[in-house]
Amino acid sequence: MTGNKCLLSNLNKSFRENVKHGNNSIIRVMGKENVQVLMNRKKENIGDVFYVLELKGNFISIGQLQEVGYAIVIQKGSCHIYDPEKEIIAEVKMSGNQMFPLLNEVIKDQIFLKSTIQDPSWLWHYKYGHLNFKDLKTLQIKNMVKGLPSIQAPSRICKE
Repeated sequence: MTGNKCLLSNLNKSFRENVKHGNNSIIRVMGKENVQVLMNRKKENIGDVFYVLELKGNFISIGQLQEVGYAIVIQKGSCHIYDPEKEIIAEVKMSGNQMFPLLNEVIKDQIFLKSTIQDPSWLWHYKYGHLNFKDLKTLQIKNMVKGLPSIQAPSRICKE
């Protein structure tokens, strides 16, 4: 369960449920979603994460983890969570209030790509919004731009 809507990008808002706390108070679930988290440098899928507006933290159900094949070992002030292949995905030390704060990174459904350009002429062509190479060469010859290297017009042409 989480109260942080930013962690949920494809929330199923039609899902409604009530959850009862240990003190018998009832909170309303406002949707659910599967969330990927990075634990011990491995992606783990946490299914059916409930969105509860009133929550100030995130909670993982140990019972639900074991139902889908995870193993949980709590001993000597630590909680170890193992995936179904018996690889450790988290080791959490008990805090002062006898909780196990699990810190992980949520993986949003975003892809980040990086490209590099080796040819400085192309780099400056892109930096100037696809300015033609003849005009880039004029800027360089007339010293109109500080740091502009020698521009060489390439044999292939930009199609953008």
